[in-house]
Amino acid sequence: MNAKLRQRLLTALPFLCAMLAAPAGAAEPFPSRPLRLVVPFTPGGTTDILARLVAQKAGEVLGQSIVVENRPGAGGNIGAEAVARSAPDGYTLLMGTLGTQVTNQFIYARMPYDSAKDFAPVTLVANSPNVLLINSTLPANSVGELIAMAKREPGKINYASTSTGGSPHLSGELLNMMAGIRMQHVPYKGAAPAMTDLLAGQVNLMFDNLPSSLAQIQAGKVKALAVTTTRRASVLPSVPAVRESGLADYEVNSWFGLLVPAATPPERVRQLQQAVDKALAMPEVRKRIQELGAEPGGEGSAAFASTIRRDTEKWARVIQTAGIKAQ
Repeated sequence: MNAKLRQRLLTALPFLCAMLAAPAGAAEPFPSRPLRLVVPFTPGGTTDILARLVAQKAGEVLGQSIVVENRPGAGGNIGAEAVARSAPDGYTLLMGTLGTQVTNQFIYARMPYDSAKDFAPVTLVANSPNVLLINSTLPANSVGELIAMAKREPGKINYASTSTGGSPHLSGELLNMMAGIRMQHVPYKGAAPAMTDLLAGQVNLMFDNLPSSLAQIQAGKVKALAVTTTRRASVLPSVPAVRESGLADYEVNSWFGLLVPAATPPERVRQLQQAVDKALAMPEVRKRIQELGAEPGGEGSAAFASTIRRDTEKWARVIQTAGIKAQ
């Protein structure tokens, strides 16, 4: 080796060592390409509506597009598993729900992922009431009248929900338990197909996240009997809460939040959280979420993780008592 080549190698050596010692991804700014946001339900439901709103605005903050991908099935498990098994690089996110992150683990005999270990919470996107909807096949004008009908003919009334184990399903099961009635559950793969059958009279009633059903309510195609939260929804002030019918402890709150694979670098999780929280703080985004009947989130990773833990404790007891299992 001649002296000139040896000198060049010695000169380059510190730079080569620095490159080898640098953490993975340090040479590449984040994000440097489009991101993917997996929605584990069909298009048109609340999860999908909120995901597309956040994808657009957070993408603007990040300077990269966020592509929404619908992967429905198994109560959200198919889409959630796809994210859990994705590369933990911050480029794949999940729009998680109460079902995918809390209740499915108690309902399905075999889970393709561990909701506590396989994900890192990014931030809460929104909280939403569920709403109890009926069509013309059911002559009830209040929750009290519905309960009385169900008691007269146990098992005759059926109700649709977006999936087994999701918050709309749990809304019906909690009403069954607290009112001492027996309505039959009919699960669907999302809000859109369930609404189609409700409008066609294939099912008597439906529990749904308010944002995905609000347009049908406002158009007068379905009747809203009650919301499942402790207070009335601001967009439906004339619709009472279920607890106003005498079930004082009745409450179901549906939430939607972003998560990434557990091994995603913390710095990238923080970057995503800051971008999404900034998007959720935009006046036009907050206004749109509120117009849908939901409340904007944006409280950060720690607060979202706390919500997941709290609801895990609450719903584990309800599901066990009701004996809910995936069909």
